[in-house]
Amino acid sequence: MSYLLTHTSDSIDEKAVRRLIKKGAKAKSDEIIEAIRGYNIESDQAKKLELARSHLEYLDGMITQSEVELYVRMKPYYKFVELVSTMPGMTELSSTIVLAETGVDMSIFDDAKHLCSWCGLSPTNNESAGKKKSVRISKAGDYLKPMMVQCALAAIKSKKQTYFAIKYGRVKKRRGHKKAIIAIARMMIVCIYHMVSEEKPFNPIDYEELMSPKNQIERVILNENNVFAYLESLGYDSSKLVKRNDN
Repeated sequence: MSYLLTHTSDSIDEKAVRRLIKKGAKAKSDEIIEAIRGYNIESDQAKKLELARSHLEYLDGMITQSEVELYVRMKPYYKFVELVSTMPGMTELSSTIVLAETGVDMSIFDDAKHLCSWCGLSPTNNESAGKKKSVRISKAGDYLKPMMVQCALAAIKSKKQTYFAIKYGRVKKRRGHKKAIIAIARMMIVCIYHMVSEEKPFNPIDYEELMSPKNQIERVILNENNVFAYLESLGYDSSKLVKRNDN
């Protein structure tokens, strides 16, 4: 925006414009260059763009000041932030936001289940006359629940630490994507409870067992080249197979 305001269609340098385009832009650089080729910004349009740019700069400044103040205030609790940040899907910023909501004194909660319920990540107990009417999660945790869902989505995409990705895959097969994500978010809250109360980094009890190569089932993609070798590895005699001609 600044570059286009200070240049004309005759003086712009396409190479300079390409360097200014963000890598994550949806439109390709060629499309953007084609869109601004021969452009002409009138005085009223230029004024609107200048005002919009000033507003963006103001918002960026407010965000920067807020982040600086956030890090200053979290300094006394930084050791807890570091512990929570060792968990897949959690960054320093997300850990700070979560601990700002829950606090670092976990003794105010009866147990990890109490914390999950307070965060709105536990199923409701809607039962009448011995019949369960609903098991949907509660409406509590208006601020914390969306944050934990975002962290859960990041955790299952982690390629370095696949602990939650494996857990997610197992739950998804039975319950679907949405319930699996809520389950992962609930697991993460339970981990945070123990990490903060015990002041230990991320190391769940079943971590070694789950991440063991013995438990990693390799997916076999069968084709005409390897199907006979695969059957023989299972103990079958492929010489007894008869090829059918269904033409």
